[in-house]
Amino acid sequence: MANVGLLIAGGSGNRMGQSIPKQFLTVNERPVIVYTLEAFQKHPEIDAIAVVCISGWESILQAYANQFNITKLKHIVPGGENGQDSIRAGVYELEKHYDSEDIVLIHDAIRPLVSADIISNCVRTTKEKGNAITVIPCAEAMMKTEDGDSAIGSYPRDMLKRTQTPQAFHIGDICDVHRRAVAAGVTNSVASCTLMIEMGEQVYFSKGSEKNIKLTTVEDIDIFKALLMAKRSDWLKG
Repeated sequence: MANVGLLIAGGSGNRMGQSIPKQFLTVNERPVIVYTLEAFQKHPEIDAIAVVCISGWESILQAYANQFNITKLKHIVPGGENGQDSIRAGVYELEKHYDSEDIVLIHDAIRPLVSADIISNCVRTTKEKGNAITVIPCAEAMMKTEDGDSAIGSYPRDMLKRTQTPQAFHIGDICDVHRRAVAAGVTNSVASCTLMIEMGEQVYFSKGSEKNIKLTTVEDIDIFKALLMAKRSDWLKG
């Protein structure tokens, strides 16, 4: 059974306010996407990597893969109109090359600090239960609102999970869900886990981490830099 990392790098990064897509921004002399690629490259259970790439950046992505020795990168797929389109394009491409029981780990390219433990837990849970959604507990008090300015109530946080990626599935299963979604007119689900729920499927949790951050804003880049420095300090102390 093969395990394939599918990195979603089709976004333009408008919320970051930069002219370069955020997955290609350079942090400490490496593009963000290279950190993410390296996490999957180094993991012994990952057999291949595919990237759904924003249009016009495919050759740059391949050049970075060559430069940083990302030998597991086997497929580069054009991105779609939205996240659901991009993921669908990616899993449909993988369906051409892998068995239906092989596992795809769908991961945001802008989550560069995904750990080996997170990837391992995701693979293990998928093998045991059929899929795996990386989550962390909800530590904050959660308020309900209708107008965005005031609360109308609260929601018990022990009933909530904050989802991350990777989100892993057997390739045949996730392709089937996407086909059913297209037939049902579901075209803009925000994530693979929400698409599964919308299509009546059960999903299971695997363990994430607060450090598995998604780089959405400039402030997130600052946090990423600080976490990189903390990792370097730990290494120096060792």
